[in-house]
Amino acid sequence: MAPRMLNIEVAYALPTKQSLIELAVAEGTTVEEAIAASRISDLYPDLDLNATKVGIWSRVVKLKDTVKDGDRIEIYRSLIADPKEVRKRRAEKAKEEGRADKVTGGRPNPQKAK
Repeated sequence: MAPRMLNIEVAYALPTKQSLIELAVAEGTTVEEAIAASRISDLYPDLDLNATKVGIWSRVVKLKDTVKDGDRIEIYRSLIADPKEVRKRRAEKAKEEGRADKVTGGRPNPQKAK
């Protein structure tokens, strides 16, 4: 008996180029095997799965996890800046410019200024 086939997608995006590859794989296929079957590395030769995270529908998974019918495997790029650090710098700048209360960090109260 032939294995049941699952319809999945593999997605990867750069700032200037995005790819969404639809394919059918056999039941029991791992995330890593599905990515290899998509041949997405032919489009992005610099892609290193050992150095990037992957997920299914925005949930990080391991390369050895198996896929289910309808899954979209997403290959994530590395962050160029730490989001926490960016928010912290933006808050400090707002305090310095008077757009945020220096104690609470919230919006300044115009009633207190009077």
